[in-house]
Amino acid sequence: MSKLSIQEGLLPGKTVKERLAAAGQLKFDAVEFPAVDLDARLPRIAEALDANGIKASGINMGRQDGCLSADAARRAGAVDALREALTCALDLQADYVTFAPQCGETDLPDLTPYASPMELQKELLIWLLRGVSDLCDAMDVRLALQPLNHYETSFITRLDQAAHFRRQVDNHPKITVAANLYHMALEEENLVTALREHNDDISVIYLSENNRRLPGQGLLPFSTIGETLAETAFDGWLVLESFETIGNPERTRQTSQDLPGSIQFLRGAGLL
Repeated sequence: MSKLSIQEGLLPGKTVKERLAAAGQLKFDAVEFPAVDLDARLPRIAEALDANGIKASGINMGRQDGCLSADAARRAGAVDALREALTCALDLQADYVTFAPQCGETDLPDLTPYASPMELQKELLIWLLRGVSDLCDAMDVRLALQPLNHYETSFITRLDQAAHFRRQVDNHPKITVAANLYHMALEEENLVTALREHNDDISVIYLSENNRRLPGQGLLPFSTIGETLAETAFDGWLVLESFETIGNPERTRQTSQDLPGSIQFLRGAGLL
């Protein structure tokens, strides 16, 4: 059975303790945390998780990329950041780390006829996945590759493309796919069909509308999505995603008001 999580940045509260208390009141099973500066926050997060009986579902790398960069120092630093996120996931007993391999345009050279920038990206990603798969195994943490829409990346934009790289590492059980409904609405020919076809690849689904607002505030067919996930017996994480509220008091207030209705909407659509 699927479990419901929410990104920390959508919760009301000035401190992590207040935000996790809000998550508990809203009956979320877990909270997903951003990877930025996470190591320094671990003690406070762990204390707040224990105090509220909430689990950490996973860690999101956000727009931290560079693992496929032409610059060796940047590439090494990005790989270190990914390994640190996996370590933090282990410390928080989180299940996954979500990772977009390339944001924006690539800086890799065109070495045609030897290799195009796209071919170089593919080889670098396969190398990376082979290198971290054993670490993921040892830590019992999944790495979830997240496709982005074509406005945000020149690389992986669809679930089948992300799944292709799982095949290159023999469908390693700790190398998985993160499906984000907002990005899928822009890129997939049929969002529901893509979810069905890649059910075995997906470990986390981000629930966000076509306009990146909360579920129920857009046009996506959540009832059909709920039916599909029930038919395929999806048992991974469902994570609420929308515009972050931290640092925006008006958006915090509005999202806080809208969250209960969105959760009720998901329940009515059969996702909970």
